[in-house]
Amino acid sequence: MHQLLLNRDIYTDFLQNRVPLAKRFLWISTADLKDLHVETDEGFQPFLAVLASLVERGVAVRLIHAKEPGPRFRADFDEYRALIESELFERVLCPRVHTKAIVIDGAQAFVGSANLTGAGMGSKNEYRRNFEAGFLFDDKDHIKQLMAWIDDLYLGEYCHDCQRREYCPDPIIENLP
Repeated sequence: MHQLLLNRDIYTDFLQNRVPLAKRFLWISTADLKDLHVETDEGFQPFLAVLASLVERGVAVRLIHAKEPGPRFRADFDEYRALIESELFERVLCPRVHTKAIVIDGAQAFVGSANLTGAGMGSKNEYRRNFEAGFLFDDKDHIKQLMAWIDDLYLGEYCHDCQRREYCPDPIIENLP
């Protein structure tokens, strides 16, 4: 499968219909992170509720983002104990991250221009959302390469040679020589 997703399709075809079906793990990399809401069987709720539900079902969730989220996101985050207490939820901040990618179970991935925001993912009103594009794919070699790159980023492999350390509010690797 190699499918182009544009605008609202990113939300309906991927975020709403595929992400909640993750069984083993979900990795998310985004530059911007806001109070994204999604429609579920219970109505609209924060995307954080979807992530918390996955964690409660035993799905490991890894979130990498470039800057601190806004106050509404932070307030919502505090409502989901699974995201705070479970070792299955991991989060790191790296101000150099600009990649927008989501990997589900190592079997399918989305890479595109959309940040993890309502306007980016297409959940907002059609006259308020961004114009975004991306690709959904299941090519095992490409997913393997993407996952290796995300894993290196998550583990702080790029911290050793980073020349933007002074702008990093929460270094992945604390004590560098």
